[in-house]
Amino acid sequence: MIDQLSASLNFYSQALDLRAKRQNVLASNIANSDTPNYKARDFDFKNALDAAIGGSQTPGLAMDVTHAGHIAGSGPNSTGEPRLAYRNPDQPSLDGNTVDMDVERVDFMDNALHYRADLQILGDQIKGLKQAMQPER
Repeated sequence: MIDQLSASLNFYSQALDLRAKRQNVLASNIANSDTPNYKARDFDFKNALDAAIGGSQTPGLAMDVTHAGHIAGSGPNSTGEPRLAYRNPDQPSLDGNTVDMDVERVDFMDNALHYRADLQILGDQIKGLKQAMQPER
């Protein structure tokens, strides 16, 4: 029972964390819309959430240890951070900037709405748990 409760709360906790990270990435894109040669970045939210909750986690690249003095490790994305990718612009600008303000604004607002919805759902779940723990009167 506790495992199911923890998994349910963990899902929305991870979703909120990733939404906040994506909001920062999108805000950075918007802030640099006039910076020459700035490349817009984003990440696939669904894949990042799957990896964060352990659903279809794709491990980082494994590094071969071919000598006793080598340090074992893993490749990119072993820290749990979402893998940022560059956006392909629909219409590249002359100064090399790939930020499309229309796309950025839509994604920013969409992400903000999903963040509020996830926050509301998590709050409702916690409120329901608190009510279930209250003694009857």
